[in-house]
Amino acid sequence: MTTGAARTPSSPEQPWPVRVVSDQIAGWIHRLGTVWVEGQITQLSLRPGTRTAFLTLRDPSVDNSLTLTCPPKLVSESPVPVTEGSRVVVRGTPRFYTGRGSFSLQVTEIRPVGVGELLARIERLKQALTAEGLFNPRLKRPLPFLPGRVGLITGRASAAERDVVEVARSRWPDVRFEIRNTAVQGPSAVPQVLDALAELEADPAVDVIILARGGGSVEDLLPFSDEALIRAVSRCRTPVVSAIGHEPDSPLSDLVADLRAATPTDAAKRVVPDVAEERRRIAEARTRTARALRGWVDREQHQLAAIRSRPVMADPHVLVEARAEIVDQAVRALRREINLVVVTETTSLGHLSARLTTLGPAATLARGYAVVQSVAGEHDGRVVSSIDHAPAGSQLRIRVTDGALSAAVLGTTPAAGRTAGDTDPTTDPDDPHTEEQS
Repeated sequence: MTTGAARTPSSPEQPWPVRVVSDQIAGWIHRLGTVWVEGQITQLSLRPGTRTAFLTLRDPSVDNSLTLTCPPKLVSESPVPVTEGSRVVVRGTPRFYTGRGSFSLQVTEIRPVGVGELLARIERLKQALTAEGLFNPRLKRPLPFLPGRVGLITGRASAAERDVVEVARSRWPDVRFEIRNTAVQGPSAVPQVLDALAELEADPAVDVIILARGGGSVEDLLPFSDEALIRAVSRCRTPVVSAIGHEPDSPLSDLVADLRAATPTDAAKRVVPDVAEERRRIAEARTRTARALRGWVDREQHQLAAIRSRPVMADPHVLVEARAEIVDQAVRALRREINLVVVTETTSLGHLSARLTTLGPAATLARGYAVVQSVAGEHDGRVVSSIDHAPAGSQLRIRVTDGALSAAVLGTTPAAGRTAGDTDPTTDPDDPHTEEQS
């Protein structure tokens, strides 16, 4: 009957009975089989005379838990005591009890996680996060010199909170805090710290966040090596200071934080400057500045006095007069050179003019020579350089030194050794400078 009802889809007209739904849920859950689960025991109920022990196993990173059931001997006869807060690995089978509609994990084996295993897991997580670059020093952000408001995540009324607040206010009385009290150990520590970290990160007035906790065992400090918390710290834009435990303690939060403080007291000293020390430094800086300024003024005065004591500064005209004499000498030398050049060039020009006059046509005419040119005919204006150019009856124009003469050819007489019609091969009949003796 139950199987048939389960095969029929439920509807408002044909709803499933409660037993059918319970049977279906139980069937689905029981198919999961045996599983191994790790967590932290937060509640342990072991009553004498009962056949079942009830435990609550919680995830250390998030707010999530399971109910466990097991024989009482499995807890009481464990080689390592199983108590509330113990980190364990259990082997069990999921069970859904249809009678009361409850779920639990029926445990057949419990293995406490020892300190050695916890340290090994932390080391493996450290290597994995190092490979991702979460601990790279280049990602560290500098702390503000004087934070306007300091976020503090710590346990309620803890010594760590008292140390941070008192030391910070003794160094800078006006410092302000945003304090978030959370669990700092146990299964609820990580979720509460994550919520407080997100709240302070979202507050723009908070300039730096301090995670503070006193010392403790490896198990007590486990929340500050949790992967979820480490990644949350790495994503923070606000600088984070890790002050977990004492000097020998080194959870992974120390590696991912922007600054690791050895103790909560050290964190307060690293985050908040000492007003008395800063005033002393300011006074020293002012003293050094004043001393340096006075020294600089003294040096400048000595240099100015040394410059003023020089002869040239005592009588500046000496330098001008010396330079003026040099200029006068240079001017006289320049004038001598110019006069020499002028005289030389004048003499050369005179020689060239005389040579030009001697070689010019006027000088030639002055020596008794004349230039004979044809006047009429097709050779008008041509210089007569041969008797063939001026036959008898030709009209001529004869140039002499002081003018020109008009003449006519009465006849021609060849030179000795020549006959009429021969021309002088060294003369050009068209050259106007060809000369003929009159």
